Amino acid sequence: MALLRRTTTALALALTTALVAPTAASATGPGSTGTTSLASVLTGDGNQFDRDWYDYDIVTEAVLAVIAADTNGDSPVRLLTDGSTPLTAFIPNDRAFQVLVKDLTGTWVRTEQDVFAAVAGLGLDTVEDVLLYHVVPGATITARDALRSNGAELTTALGPTIGVKVARWLPIIVLRDQDSDDVDPLVNPLALDINRGNAQIAHGITFVLRPSNL
Repeated sequence: MALLRRTTTALALALTTALVAPTAASATGPGSTGTTSLASVLTGDGNQFDRDWYDYDIVTEAVLAVIAADTNGDSPVRLLTDGSTPLTAFIPNDRAFQVLVKDLTGTWVRTEQDVFAAVAGLGLDTVEDVLLYHVVPGATITARDALRSNGAELTTALGPTIGVKVARWLPIIVLRDQDSDDVDPLVNPLALDINRGNAQIAHGITFVLRPSNL
């Protein structure tokens, strides 16, 4: 399994203190009643690869590829298409996937299309696991909630947890994954509360979270 990480200082994100296996009742704030799905938000820009490395084309294509291959209709990734299901997703930007591919292969891939092809080449089962590791089901966690999240352990849709560390003097949120040998991603302060007001919310991160030690 594998996928993504890195860069920028950040303000805010994650969860109310010590929240393991959060529930919608405990983590969903007032006003989070809309049912617009994250999948519809991610595909809303035309769903195309481009030259902007700081949007979310690669993670969007990864979600669509897993769903397309899910002929039985039972992949948990489909939760992202159901806006009535509360969840929080930490979504790596395209640059994060580029860094991941460089880390895994030693090659700096120059286009989003080729980065996606390299990611897909890991196998769709692996891609699915990595995507699920970026999703916290049952909780709508806003950036405001996140500032109180130091020490939280978030239970992901995959199972393994993500640890949350908030810097003491600066509002910088670090997400600690299962790969202790690599740089942990930060929550991007310029990409908070994507889809705010809805049961499904997302926050951009600077690297791919890794559900196992590479």
